[in-house]
Amino acid sequence: MDAKMINPFIKSVLEVMPQLGFSSVERKGIALNNRPLKTSGVVLMLNVVGDVKGNVVYTINEMGSRKIASTMMMGMPVESLDDMAKSALSELSNMLTANGSINFSNDGINIDISVPTMMYGSDIEIMTSSENMINVEFDIDGIRFDLYVALD
Repeated sequence: MDAKMINPFIKSVLEVMPQLGFSSVERKGIALNNRPLKTSGVVLMLNVVGDVKGNVVYTINEMGSRKIASTMMMGMPVESLDDMAKSALSELSNMLTANGSINFSNDGINIDISVPTMMYGSDIEIMTSSENMINVEFDIDGIRFDLYVALD
């Protein structure tokens, strides 16, 4: 996978999260990962089709996901991942990935995205369509937020 394929999604996180009310959005690290992806917490996965194909995956621990949902819902307390919190997190993945697809379009690469699939729990194992994926870790107001991109 060409490392340049991650840039539209990095740009999306750095631009969209402040618009949603987050004051500090920092890229912390970048690494190459192999599948399967093993994680715990909340996982949001979208498929990408078009000029490039693959998957975009976002992972957040449960406490962080509740904080993100709360911020998206104008500070409303989120004690558990109820339907409203799940909807907010799914919408976040839609917004980030759609913005990434617009960034691709600006570079002449056309892609479409699927609706997100949300999973949460412990010891989740995700198989992406591509064997290799790039992981970008972000710190968003003290919350670890991971972006995985696996495109061919």
